[in-house]
Amino acid sequence: MRKLTFLFLLLIVLAVASPVYAQGGGTPASNWGNIPIGVGLGMGLAAGLAGLGQGKVAGSVAEALARNPGARPGIQLALFIGLAFIESLVLFTFVLLFLRTS
Repeated sequence: MRKLTFLFLLLIVLAVASPVYAQGGGTPASNWGNIPIGVGLGMGLAAGLAGLGQGKVAGSVAEALARNPGARPGIQLALFIGLAFIESLVLFTFVLLFLRTS
């Protein structure tokens, strides 16, 4: 059921996104009014999914530390590297969205 829901939402997103970039009969900048909506959706999606990922990582680290407290230095290093990678994806999205709008 989850895969079906995901595919349905993906189909909706693709169906809504494709007409935005279709060639219109007006001026070349006729679709610039839709860009803030896309920027808001893109940043919200990136930040929300990164937050879910960071929560999953933190939960897994807490469980690993509860099982084996002696492995704290290695687990902590992996935690910080993983969180940095997840956060960098959001920052890259943020930069790309600003590059798209300028």
